[in-house]
Amino acid sequence: MSKKPKVASNTIALNKRARHEYFIEDEIEAGLELQGWEVKALRAGKANIGDSYVIFRNGEAYLFGAMITPLNVASTHIVADPTRTRKLLLNKRELDSLFGKVNRDGFTVVALSMYWKNAWAKVKIGLAKGKKLHDKRDDIKDREWQVAKQRIMKNANRY
Repeated sequence: MSKKPKVASNTIALNKRARHEYFIEDEIEAGLELQGWEVKALRAGKANIGDSYVIFRNGEAYLFGAMITPLNVASTHIVADPTRTRKLLLNKRELDSLFGKVNRDGFTVVALSMYWKNAWAKVKIGLAKGKKLHDKRDDIKDREWQVAKQRIMKNANRY
């Protein structure tokens, strides 16, 4: 009997609220600087990036507000901080571009998703501009219309 390979999703965490709250102008993939216990916790799926965003300090980008819950079996000689500010690994050109758009054009940078790429944990960050209340209402109205349209088309094809 041969064992079937396990088909698993590469996604660790999603920030569904980001697309509701912001217009996403551009998406960039960034690496994460993690500690050992954080990698173990990510493998167990103990991450939440719902309230996370990117801050810039000393010419570097940091992921702020991401919650990685430590496992009970984590190392005892390290004090695990679940909301630690984690450094993002971006090249200089990407950093300069993001920093300029945030400072000049009033954009913000939010985490959209966290996933595995080969053995590396990656974060997809989005260059975002905040939505007004009427923009959110328009999105909801469009989404509901798409569902209603599909329902009408399904019923029309029955006869």
